[in-house]
Amino acid sequence: MAPAPTKYDSEGEHAMCRGNDGYAKGEPYITGISEYPVTIERKVFVPSRDSLLCDPGTARATYAPTTEKPYGTTEDDWARKHQHQTVVVQHTEYFDRDNDGVIWPQDTYQGCRDFGWNVFLSLLATVLINGALSYPTMPTVLPDPFFRIFVSRMHKNKHGSDSMTYDNEGRFRPQQYEDFFAKYDRDGKGGLSKMDLWDAWKGQRLVFDLFGWSASFLEWLATYLLIWPEDGILRKEDVRGVFDGSIFYKKAEETKRKRSAANGVQQGVNGLEKKKST
Repeated sequence: MAPAPTKYDSEGEHAMCRGNDGYAKGEPYITGISEYPVTIERKVFVPSRDSLLCDPGTARATYAPTTEKPYGTTEDDWARKHQHQTVVVQHTEYFDRDNDGVIWPQDTYQGCRDFGWNVFLSLLATVLINGALSYPTMPTVLPDPFFRIFVSRMHKNKHGSDSMTYDNEGRFRPQQYEDFFAKYDRDGKGGLSKMDLWDAWKGQRLVFDLFGWSASFLEWLATYLLIWPEDGILRKEDVRGVFDGSIFYKKAEETKRKRSAANGVQQGVNGLEKKKST
């Protein structure tokens, strides 16, 4: 029996569950009440009936779908080519320079340098990443003296106080990802500003989770430095590319092109100076 209508039903405060056939089941529910303003301020994602994002509450093992990209990253056939990897492994693939399943500190350093980061920032990122993420991936109780990260056990680095998009097995959860942006992109601009990120960091913190607070802060800082949006807005789809790792290759290629262009200009300048001197 369907629940009795509430005062919110006539005010449009409810959404309808979708059945497998795409039609509403007729079971109303509400996602926020004025008595607890936080539930109104932080809205959850409710898929539309015609959304191509099927079953957002079901975690995906091999691709990262969103409302805008229901089939994950399709550029360069990324999703199809990575069907043998979980999404969290795809996230780390870029840093596994020789594809041996192990990320050495020098792999992390070189990956950061290829982003265009300077020596200091790359060293700092290497210390933080390998220093914090190595031990949980170890197959033994002893820490690794070389601070290597073992990719096959990357899911062991799941921590709290983040967007909760990865599950404990390294799958991608569309509902949690969409919820995160629905809650904190309050003006619907398609991304998160610095203040939105600050609110998100505070809003997602779990009690006494000092490691999670720190890790989440540093992860969003690194994401911002990597994408470095000109308008200051971290776009939802750019962030999704961080989760499945596809954007790492794009940023490295962009940096490579910029360096090549800069070298070409410098060579041209040097050539002109030589001509003048002769």
